[in-house]
Amino acid sequence: MVKRRYPSQPVVGVGAIILREGKILLEKRGNEPARGQWSIPGGGVELGESLEAAVIRETQEETGLTPQNPQLIDVVDQVHRGKEGKIEYHYVIVDYIVKATGDPQAQSDATELRWVPLDQVESYDLTPSFRRFFVKNKTKLRQPA
Repeated sequence: MVKRRYPSQPVVGVGAIILREGKILLEKRGNEPARGQWSIPGGGVELGESLEAAVIRETQEETGLTPQNPQLIDVVDQVHRGKEGKIEYHYVIVDYIVKATGDPQAQSDATELRWVPLDQVESYDLTPSFRRFFVKNKTKLRQPA
């Protein structure tokens, strides 16, 4: 298992962009890094797992939704240095737009899920990597699917 805190190399993760009726599904993080901040469902890729399988698994684990047909939208990185300047977390996050059915329920490391209108997302206390992703891609996200 790759060490996530103070790693010797970047950790690969995935994120699920789930849109419905002009809203995006955000989750309040229950674990570090960024506990208590808002982001999208996602997590680490397991050894031998494809990126698409990882985003489907993570979406199911954190939201209870049934995801399908992930489509790559962007890749972002998150580097967080600890108090002494050493890299505490380094993630490379591959983000997908995911169609998902069902009613979301916060599970796993998500403490809360919320459908947020796209024009209100930036008012939330977002993780730095999701804020960068959203600012870069908000025009694409507003396009009809």
